[in-house]
Formats: sequence, C-alpha cells, structure tokens
Amino acid sequence: MSIVQVEQPVSLTGDLFVAGERRQGSAGVVRGIAAATGAPLEPAFGLATRADAADAAAAAADAAPVLRAAPRATRSALLRAIADGLDARAEELVARAALETGLPQPRLVGEVARTSGQLRLFAALVDSGLSEGVRIDPAQPDRAPAPRPELRQRRLPLGPVVVFGASNFPFAFSNAGSDVASALAAGCPVIVKSHQAHPGVAELVSAVIAAAVRDLGLPAGTYQALLGSGREVGTALVEDPRVRAVGFTGSRSGGLALMEAARTRPVPIPVYAEMSSVNPVIVLPSAATAERGRAFVDSLLLGAGQFCTNPGLVLVPVGEAGEAFVSAAAEAIRGRDGQVMLTDGIRDAYVAGRDALAGRAVRVAEGSEGERAPAASLMEASAAELLTEPALADEVFGASGLVLRYGDADGLLRALQALEGQLTATVHIDLATAPDAERALGAQLIEALEELAGRIVVNGWPTGVEVGHAIVHGGPFPATSDGRSTSVGTLAIERFQRAVAYQDVPESLLPEALRDVAVAAVPRLVDGAVVLP
Repeated sequence: MSIVQVEQPVSLTGDLFVAGERRQGSAGVVRGIAAATGAPLEPAFGLATRADAADAAAAAADAAPVLRAAPRATRSALLRAIADGLDARAEELVARAALETGLPQPRLVGEVARTSGQLRLFAALVDSGLSEGVRIDPAQPDRAPAPRPELRQRRLPLGPVVVFGASNFPFAFSNAGSDVASALAAGCPVIVKSHQAHPGVAELVSAVIAAAVRDLGLPAGTYQALLGSGREVGTALVEDPRVRAVGFTGSRSGGLALMEAARTRPVPIPVYAEMSSVNPVIVLPSAATAERGRAFVDSLLLGAGQFCTNPGLVLVPVGEAGEAFVSAAAEAIRGRDGQVMLTDGIRDAYVAGRDALAGRAVRVAEGSEGERAPAASLMEASAAELLTEPALADEVFGASGLVLRYGDADGLLRALQALEGQLTATVHIDLATAPDAERALGAQLIEALEELAGRIVVNGWPTGVEVGHAIVHGGPFPATSDGRSTSVGTLAIERFQRAVAYQDVPESLLPEALRDVAVAAVPRLVDGAVVLP
C-alpha cells in the first residue's frame, strides 16, 4: 500500500520528547493511518523503550521541586502560552487530525478551541489563588480546657503525573487535554503516553508545549511525550517510583490494568481512569415524542458514537406511550449513512459488540453500511430483561443504541438499580403536561440518579460537556476509577494535589505562600469564614 505524503508547514520528525530534547525511539516504528482510506501516512514514528520511560521519569522528578516552588504567575503563563500556541497552529493541527482520525473538520476546529479554552480556564483559576486551598485557624492560647494551636493549610502538587492520551479526542483528552492542563495547573510535571491513533497530532501538539516550556525557562522535565506500547512503556511509567499519579481515558480493560499496576507498587499511587459508560436516558410518558426520538439519534450518532457521553441506552414506556419516540428514532437510524471510525481496531470492536448485542435484543432498525463505515443500529428489549441479562447494558463503543421498554415506575426503578456507574444520566419530562404522579416520579428519579451518575441532565442530551467550574465528568465505577473526581472542569486540579497542615510554624519558617503577606492576596478560609483578598 502506498504511503500518503502530507504537506505540513513544520515537518514532522517522528521523534519522542524526553528531557527537553527530541529523541528517536528505537523500539520499532508506527505510522499514522488515514482513517478514511486505511493508507499509512508519513513519517514513521519511533517507539520508546523502557529506558526512555526511565529517563523521562528522572527528568520529571528533577523538575518537580522547581515547579512546586514556582509562583502562580509562572504556571498560568505556561498554560496561556500553550493555549496561544495551539490557536496559532490550529489550521495544521486540524488538517493532520482530520487525516488521522477521520473526524469532520468543524468538530476538530471546535475541539482545538475547547482545548485552548480549558487551558485558559485553568490559568485563571491559578491566578485567582483558589486552587491553593489556603485555610487558617488562628491560635487560641486562652481556650479552655486546652489552648488551640495555630494551623495553616495549603494544597501542594503531588509530583510527576503520567497521562495516557485518548483515541477519540486528539486534542481535548490527549497531549494538551484536560488531564495535562489540570496537572500543569497544579504544578506537576507531565509525561504523556501519546496515543498511536494520532501520532502526528501528538507530535505537533507536543512541539507547541515544549516551545512554551523552553521560552519560559522551565525545567526540561516539565512536559514530555512518548509513543510506545501500553503494556511495556505505559506500565513502566506507572510502575516507576518517581511517578505520583496517573490520568487515563480509554477502555475498561486498559484502565483496570493500570489500576492493578499502580496498586501493586511498593508505594501505590492514584489512577484517575475514565473507562466505561452507556449514559442512560429515561423518557417519561409526557416526553415520549417523535421529536425527542429523532434528537436521541442525533446524540447517539454524534462523532460516530465515539464520545464517552453518547447515550447508548434509552428507557421508554411500553405500548402507545412510547411508540412515537421509538418509531421516529428507528426512521432516523434508517436514514443515516455509516461513519468512518477512528481506527480499524475500534471499528472491528464496534461491529463485534453491535452483533453481540443483536444476539440479546431485537434489531429494530439499521442504517446504511459504507466502506470503512459500519452501519448504525437500534435495538430493543424489555427493561425487565436487564435484571437477568446485565450484558444488555455493556458499552458498545460506537453508533449502537438499545431501547429498553418499561411498564411502570417500579419496573423503571428496578432497571436503574441494575445498572453500573455512569458518567451521565438523563431524564426527559414535559413539566407542562405531566400529571402529578409523573412529576413526583421525576423528582424521585433525580434522587436515584445521584447514586448512579456524575452528571444528571434534564430535557437535554449528554454529548455536550461544558468546560467550566461546576461540571463533573466522572462517576461511580466503572465510569471512572474514582467517582469522587472529575476529568473536566476546574475541580479536576484537586486530583493532582495533596493537603499539608502547618502547626505553630513561625512566620519566618513558613513557606512563602503561607506567610501573612501572601495569604492576604488569595481567597482563604479563616476560622471557617471566607475571607477575600
């Protein structure tokens, strides 16, 4: 097969980024693949060895104390410089990403903007001082029966963080994505294990970050990027004693393997893994309309069903109450052409998962099959079957949706109890027409869904993840490995920090960030009350 030559304003080299230098990997080579045709792309990218991983960990460890001591302004300047660099090179980034992923250009343009936007969001958080987490309990020497000591608390960066790039978001969850942004904002050096589905994008983005690090005079180990086997290089990084935390977006099997590697280290470390979610949608009778059925399909098929938030399962009333919704959804599926998927492996896994689901449910409708573009599919089963056939709710990563028909409120609630943890859960209800009993059920569902998902949506669709301060992109296992965290939004910074308290430490011995002049410049809790600068 001929290799596709692609013009780039700046030539790709196929190098690794280790300790401030470009380095040719020696463990073999891979090429990017044009998703639409299957043709290999130039250039060849060298794969890292375990020795490269060790060198990266050593450089990150050397950088860690420097970044921890750096002023907030330095961290925010780095984040903004990366954002500016991505925006300046957006055209070539999108061109390469479109080749390697097959994703449409408008989606990729938006993703670059989202990525630079979240970098600036974290920069603003750092500048505000809120991420320092300063708390002060003044001394009370006259308190009875025992004096109270003075306590000051702040949050410190954990140290070197390993981030695994995602296949489905070449920008927003990869080399400059949310895990990288939140770790750098916390003051942690980052080593990215780039995803082999888009090596060209990984190199172009890494070049932007490396330039920002260099221009600001930061240590060489502040940011590094390796391509290599997850089993070899990825595991070597997670097991390295200098690494203090891991961010991962991918399959359940991959996330579990990393969790096990981190757990069995002499000193275990946290793995923040986003893994598996079908994002159930509950349609109550008042909202079971044809319009919503078509909107469900739009959300299901967005990005060829390759978002972590595509709604793969929808619960609809039995009988005529749900017929308009299901009929419209089926008609919409039949009118859709198959979409090119990110990689051959993802496409093959989708087809296998879709066909396995068809062995457990009734196929209601199917779209058109194209070359390298498998058909979308809609299937149906009874919600009661979920209690005896839990595999009905297994994630099928791609454009396959399952309708579960429920008979009454009790049947609906029992079906929800049979589901695993989810990133999102959605309720559709028409409050203008719903009877009192349905309104009461809606309120009951919100309470039940708090136990199931990290984000609850009402009368919307879960595929849009707003990047902001209040968002939660996480959920109970297996949606994520730690349901207390989020990988999107400013709360994500806390995954890569730990709190330290300082008791009766004299002002002259306190870290500068906790001295009176410094704490007066940041928001803080003083004796439990919020005090602003």
